[in-house]
Amino acid sequence: MHLTRFRVNTARPGARRLLSSRQVLHAAVMSSFPSLLPSSSLPTDTPRVLWRLDHNAPGEVLLYLVSPDTPDLTHLVEQAGWPTTLTDGTGWQTRPYTPLLDRLAKGGRWGFRLTANPVHHIRRTDDEPRKRTAHLTPHHQMSWLLDTDRQDRSGFRVLEKPGHKRLLPEGTTHQGHPHHGDRYELTVRDQRALNFDKSRTSDAKRGRPVTLVTATYDGRLEVTDPDLMRRTLTQGLGKAKAYGCGLMTLAPLPNEAAR
Repeated sequence: MHLTRFRVNTARPGARRLLSSRQVLHAAVMSSFPSLLPSSSLPTDTPRVLWRLDHNAPGEVLLYLVSPDTPDLTHLVEQAGWPTTLTDGTGWQTRPYTPLLDRLAKGGRWGFRLTANPVHHIRRTDDEPRKRTAHLTPHHQMSWLLDTDRQDRSGFRVLEKPGHKRLLPEGTTHQGHPHHGDRYELTVRDQRALNFDKSRTSDAKRGRPVTLVTATYDGRLEVTDPDLMRRTLTQGLGKAKAYGCGLMTLAPLPNEAAR
């Protein structure tokens, strides 16, 4: 496995085109792997290509990829990078990801970032089919990740804050639902409602419209099952993985790195 970082030059027209459509960016990402054909159908229970955009500042947009194979981002550098100012001689940085995966152990604590598509299924009447619907509020988006079953299936739990660091009390919402207040080491930011067309044909004719809600989570977690955690990191979490959702990355915590 490999972890790759590429900084997008947001001043270039090619970058603005890529950032304006997740379908276009998905195609550009998948074109980074010569062994993957456009019509290839990948197994669902194996490591896959995952990617994420981090909007750290108006002029700082980073593209992260996790992939089984080493990518070639030459076309992205030419369209949306700095072709004459290369880093590591290529314009992007790729590092082995397997050493970090091998370090995962039960009880290990890490900082994390995840961009996901938090959804649930609802129906208005008993005889109506269930419909997938996005969570729109920060509270519900946070509750989506804090779901106990989801965390158990993913091999981690989000850490709780010590009592003296909690600024908001727990309680209930105006609809009577439990509210966790400031209990967890978790924030939700950079919520986005994305709209783009999904091309269906090779001549890129306009396809059906796609609407996607994404949210970025920053927090701290504890590994509860290293094997499930590795699967989460290499296969993604949640829906819309083709459109930049599901990639979780980890960072050592200062007190853990000192051990």
